Amino acid sequence: MNEILQELLNLLDLERIEENLFRGGSLDLGGISVFGGQVLGQALVAAGRTVAGRRAHSLHAYFLRPGDMTAPIVYDVDRIRDGRSFSTRRIVAIQHGEPIFTMAASFQIDEGGLEHQTPMPDVPGPEGLPSLVDLRRKMAELDPERFGFGQKGLRELPIEIRPVEPANPYKLGRQPPAQKIWFRAVGRIPDDPGLHQAVLAYASDFGLLRTASLTHEISFRQKNVHAASIDHAMWFHRDFRADQWLLYVTESPSASGSRGFALGNIFSRDGTLVASVAQEGLMRVG
Repeated sequence: MNEILQELLNLLDLERIEENLFRGGSLDLGGISVFGGQVLGQALVAAGRTVAGRRAHSLHAYFLRPGDMTAPIVYDVDRIRDGRSFSTRRIVAIQHGEPIFTMAASFQIDEGGLEHQTPMPDVPGPEGLPSLVDLRRKMAELDPERFGFGQKGLRELPIEIRPVEPANPYKLGRQPPAQKIWFRAVGRIPDDPGLHQAVLAYASDFGLLRTASLTHEISFRQKNVHAASIDHAMWFHRDFRADQWLLYVTESPSASGSRGFALGNIFSRDGTLVASVAQEGLMRVG
C-alpha cells in the first residue's frame, strides 16, 4: 500500500483506551494546526466503534480550538440514543484538558425508499489532469519566492486531487465562487464501508472554504487573510468507494460577517450522488 495512505489509515485506526474513549495522533500536512478533515474522520471512526449494524448517514461538527499536531487527541463518545432505526452519538475531541472539536453523528439501519438526485455536471474526466501536488511543485519551481510552500506543503497527500479547471496562480482576479475537483485515495482501502466514510469525511475538508474566496481576489496564503473552518456538516446518501474517482462540485452562495459559506456535492464516476457537504469558515481580511 502507498506509504502516505497507510499513514492516514493508521491515524484512523484509533486506540481504544476505555469503553467510550479513543485516542489518535496527527499527520503534519504543512499547516499551523491539525487538519480539520483529520479530526472529522477520526471522530466518525470513534462514533462508529460504538454502533453495531448501522451506517453513518449524517454528521454535524464545530471546530472550537486549533489542534496541536504534537499532542494526541482523545475522543469521548456519548451514546445519546439507540432507537429501532437510528443511533445518535455525540463526540468531543480533547487536547490539553480542553475540547477542540465537537460533533453529533447519526447512524441508520439499511433501508430502501423513494429516491431522486441532482444530476452530475458534464465535466472532463480525471485522466490527463494535473494533480494539486504537481501544480504546487510547478509553481514553486517557476517562482520560489512567491510560492514557497515548504517541503511539507509539497509532499504527496493520501488523497490525490485533480482540479478540473486549475487556477492561474498569477491571476488573482475575481472568479465565480465554484470549483469542480476529482479526487480519490492514492491506493486501495480495505472493504469497510465505515472506513470509506471516514476517508471521505477527511477528504471533504480539502479546498471547500477556498470556494468562498474565489470571487474576492484574495488568497489564503496572504499574511493579512485569516481563514479557518468553523463548522462542517455532511450527509452520506449512497454507497461509494473512496479509492475510486469521485467528483467534488462546490459553490459558495454567500459570504458575510467575515464568514464564508460553501456547499458541495460528491458524485461517483457513474454520476451517482453519494454525499453532500456544507461548511462555514472564518474568512477575515485585515
